[in-house]
Parts: sequence; C-alpha cells; structure tokens
Amino acid sequence: MYQRHLDTHVQRSLPQPIRIGVIGVGNMGQHHARVLSLLKDVEMVGVADINVERGLDTASKYRVRFFEDYRDLLPYVDAVCIAVPTRLHYEVGMTCLRSGVHALIEKPIAASIAEAESLVNAAAEYQCILQVGHIERFNPAFQELSKVLKTEKLLALEAHRMSPYSHRANDVSVVLDLMIHDIDLLMELADAPVIQLTASGSHASESGYLDYVTANLVFANGIVATLTSSKVTHRKIRRIAAHCKNSLTEADFLNNEILIHRQTTANCQTDYGQVLYRQDGLIEKVYTSNIEPLYAELEHFVNCVRGGNQPSVGGEQALKALRLASLVEQMALDGQVWHHLDREPHEFKSPMIAVS
Repeated sequence: MYQRHLDTHVQRSLPQPIRIGVIGVGNMGQHHARVLSLLKDVEMVGVADINVERGLDTASKYRVRFFEDYRDLLPYVDAVCIAVPTRLHYEVGMTCLRSGVHALIEKPIAASIAEAESLVNAAAEYQCILQVGHIERFNPAFQELSKVLKTEKLLALEAHRMSPYSHRANDVSVVLDLMIHDIDLLMELADAPVIQLTASGSHASESGYLDYVTANLVFANGIVATLTSSKVTHRKIRRIAAHCKNSLTEADFLNNEILIHRQTTANCQTDYGQVLYRQDGLIEKVYTSNIEPLYAELEHFVNCVRGGNQPSVGGEQALKALRLASLVEQMALDGQVWHHLDREPHEFKSPMIAVS
C-alpha cells in the first residue's frame, strides 16, 4: 500500500528531525502528543483518530495536521506512536510496519500471543524499530531499584499496582492493563524463567473481565514473587518491595522514592553500662531524577529510530511479558496451579520458552 524501499532506514540515520505522528489521541495518546512536541530534533507531523472532534482539537493545539484515517498519515512520517485500543494494536501496527514506518505500540503489544508474534516477525522482515510502551522501565525509581539490587542477594519480590475504577482500558482485564507492567519489571529483576504459578481473581464490574488479581510466581533461581493488581481500589498505588538477604528495598513509583531498610546492632551506653538507646534499624533514602518516564521512553524511541539501535523494551521482551500475563489471566480464571513441567494450554508454546 505504502511500501517503501528497505534502504530508507539508512537515510533516517542522518542528522535531521525525525518525523513522527500519533495514532489515537485518547487518554494516553494525548500525553504522547504533548511530550513529542517538547522533544528536540523531532517534527510532530500529525495525529490520527476516528473521533474527528478530538483529533481536530489535538491537531489544532499542537499546530499539526489531522488525519481521520491513520493510513493517510503514514507517507509523511518516519515513525509513529500507536495508542489505540488493544484490540486494534495488531491491525494498525502491521499496517505501519509493512509501510516501512517505525512504531512504538502501547502495552500490551497485542491482544493475543499469535498477533504479537506476527508483529515481532514483521518488524524484523521490514527492518523497522518496534518498541512497546512498558513505560515503567523508564521510571527513575525502577532504574535506581535495579542498580541497588545488583549488589544484593534477592530473595523475594512484591508488587502492588492498584487504581480506582476507570472507564479507560475497559476492553482488557486488570492483568493486561496494569499487572503486565509489574510482570515485565519482575521478570527483568529476577532474570530467570518462571517454573511455577498460581493466580486468583475476581470481577467487580459488568465488563466481564477480571478486575482484581493476585499471582504467585516461583523463578528457577529460587526467587519468589507476589503480584497484586486492582482496578477497583479506592487509592492509587504503584510499589515494588525487594526482600534481600541483608535489606528490604521499597520503591514507590508514584512518589519517585526508594527506601532501603537495613538491620543494625548499634547501642549507646553510659560509663556504668546503662543503655541509653538502641538503634534496631537504619533507613537509607535513595534520590532519583525527576525526569518524566514518558519523556525518557519517547526520547529512547527517537534515538533508536535515528541510530538504528534495538530498544530496551522491544517486541521480544513485550512478547515474553504477554505470554506470562496471558498465563496468569488463565490461571486466575481457572483457579489452577501451573508448573513448568505441566502440559500447557494449546495456545502457549513450550512453558520454559513461554515465560522465561
């Protein structure tokens, strides 16, 4: 349709503005447009949305072109940010990649594993950058947490991601909407295949999708993890706790704060042996940068497009997260216990490959 010569990626490495468009300017797409308008060496060409009023309003705000049909945008851009409903990720993503356009697709990468695999294969075939919006990888709190844990013996992980009910992302379960973020982060921190999984969940709305899910994972290296995600909690929470041999590290992604708890045995005594006070614990606060995660994510995407480098969260990483998330969702619905030696449902690949 808009097939381009495969050598165009060489031309894009030249020091000229990267031409980018946004497909879908709903809740998340609005933020993509805002940040792209701030990035250096980026020309935001236009936005596309089937909601004409919303699309025109966004285009006017940033003084760019509006396209009701996203396919009409593709000849004018080098790359796009795709922020459409999950069920449309495959269709829109494939059209862009086949047109030789680099793509950042919001998470989850697709609505099914088969669709995600096709997107990954298409990115390789058409020599395009495919990045997926696992934005928490770019959260300064997570990046500092990763550095702290490199010097610790990690034993267990806890992740809590809670939100009040919202009409956004109501076409997927809480697993694919919220928990998939922490699935990706915990897989990165544990750095080992999952060998056992249990999960349970409940419905609180009429959507038919799970709204509250808790999952327990065991990794091949002995690390255990508990993840809890909710769409119906009356307070927003985004936290990961890392239980280590010599410390407890807590990362609060909302407040961009990391606290490290350590044990001590310090006493202060008088000359007569009387204990004046005992210090039972020490809390260290780790300072992080204030950069907006979406800004860092989009800047990374632009740099990958310009330099031809693979993104830190590409299609392969997103596919692993989706495979495990899909398994968590199924186990929560069925109430089963999954082991890596068990026979998997037909839609999954080999267990050790699927969730490693």
